[in-house]
Amino acid sequence: MKTNLIFIKALLLLFIVSGCSSDDDTTIQEFAVAFENPSVSFSTTDENKEVKIVFSSKAPQAGNVTVNYTVENAVYGADADFTTVPSGETGSITVAFKQGDSDVSFTINKLKNPIEGVTQSVSFSLAKVSVLNSIMSGNTNLAVSFTESAALGGIISPKVGGANEPNQVYVDLSAQSQVDVLRDSWDLGFYGGSEFRVSINGSIFMGAAQLDATDINTVKEADVTAIKDLIKTSAPNTAQYFDGPTGEITKTVIAEVSETDAENKVYLLKLGFEVSTKAAEVGGVELSGDLRGWKKIRILRSGDDYVLQHADIAATTFEEIKISKDSDYNFRFFSFNTKNIVDVEPKKEKWDLNFTVFTNILDFGGGNLGGYGYSDYVVTNLKGGANSYMVMTADFTYEDFTLANVNNANFIVDQRGIGSNWRSVFTGSVKDDRFFVVKDTDGNLYKIRFNALTDDSGVRGNPKFEYTLLQ
Repeated sequence: MKTNLIFIKALLLLFIVSGCSSDDDTTIQEFAVAFENPSVSFSTTDENKEVKIVFSSKAPQAGNVTVNYTVENAVYGADADFTTVPSGETGSITVAFKQGDSDVSFTINKLKNPIEGVTQSVSFSLAKVSVLNSIMSGNTNLAVSFTESAALGGIISPKVGGANEPNQVYVDLSAQSQVDVLRDSWDLGFYGGSEFRVSINGSIFMGAAQLDATDINTVKEADVTAIKDLIKTSAPNTAQYFDGPTGEITKTVIAEVSETDAENKVYLLKLGFEVSTKAAEVGGVELSGDLRGWKKIRILRSGDDYVLQHADIAATTFEEIKISKDSDYNFRFFSFNTKNIVDVEPKKEKWDLNFTVFTNILDFGGGNLGGYGYSDYVVTNLKGGANSYMVMTADFTYEDFTLANVNNANFIVDQRGIGSNWRSVFTGSVKDDRFFVVKDTDGNLYKIRFNALTDDSGVRGNPKFEYTLLQ
């Protein structure tokens, strides 16, 4: 069944001529407003959501939008189920905007979770706009569920952070939410599944090489000088120094941690690069600043825990930390900056796509594989159960693609189903001859089409996409 979602891309092109003056032939442009998305769903941990109302053009004058609402098993009030800002105590909300605004928003505050088994929701509708020649078009209604349910779709602009792309952004499609973290805030990821595997941070181009030593204190600078020159991106014959790009946990550059201590070798760890603060040329990116340095590490097991030994290369002693697994997450993350565990990914079932800088493996010719750094990359949460594949518009149009057209055989064991396939860095634009199917961590199926690689000024690191639940 098709949804009745009308995306804002169409709305922003809606310029309707409503009439002409017989005196001066001046055309009057109508001012259209709509909810940005048709639905909002609260998880059990969500406390508030911002609802955006978008305009077809900049507001010609100051005014307000009146929004009415009806409830199902929900009561408005500070001592009840929900409130809004601005207040909706009277049964409607008046949201003010200024001349020149392109959108306006209000906030919904969930005060308590519904009783298990009870459906609780609020339906908002656009009622009135206090601007001459205004109309309500597109998403004129908004369905808000306080009981977890999959979003029908909408538009999301991941907060990557501009041309330095400082953030990794984790997107949950069904919850219509995103979480962003600084991509240099972590170094190692300790896997929470059954295997004992450790990942390195490819978003800052980290690399690693196994050494012959099993005693971390015996490794000196002279032992690793030659190897340092080999761990680099944009070069052939370097693939062995990076995690496998498919996302399969068995393909980490650091071998599986053995129960037998003597089998766990010391690794030379290149810490990658600081996030650049240099301004990029319009249409370009500046990803990497100064080299963050080197470490030597050794990882052991203690029951169901990891034990990380780490030190500077020249050190004759090491520091040690025990890291427990957490099966609710793909990884627990460690930072050499804090020398402790840091929060990075949401729980493994709470994100589907990661917008990030990425270390891929390319063939530099003749089968000479090497690491290569990508900007504007999209990773699917393969370890959490999500998957994706690409569809060409020569086979199906985005508008006509339905649940019946999904081909499960096209989902592959590779987190790069979207990857860099959605954009062209040479033209600074999205590829409009394709879209993507995503199966999220809850098993929902969505179609996704990218709308932007840059902002209106041509600055990279400003992606945007629209998506629709297939049902």
